[in-house]
Amino acid sequence: EAAGDTVEMHVRTNMPGKVVEIKVAPGDVVAAGQTLVILEAMKMENAIQAKGAARVMAVLVKAGQAVESGLLLVELEPEGGKS
Repeated sequence: EAAGDTVEMHVRTNMPGKVVEIKVAPGDVVAAGQTLVILEAMKMENAIQAKGAARVMAVLVKAGQAVESGLLLVELEPEGGKS
């Protein structure tokens, strides 16, 4: 895995499931703890949240999509990270 905050900026699922809802779009600024994606796994909905303030660079899944554990869901950039 890459070093530094690069890993933090790649939001992955930690379980297989189905994407229920996408709460963000590219360009959105998110705060720590803000829900990015809602994933249904084992008949329960799980909110995937941002770990810190960031800008959404890409959303790589769609609502209704089945996902495997470890799949990249959202790419973020630390807020103020653009040069």
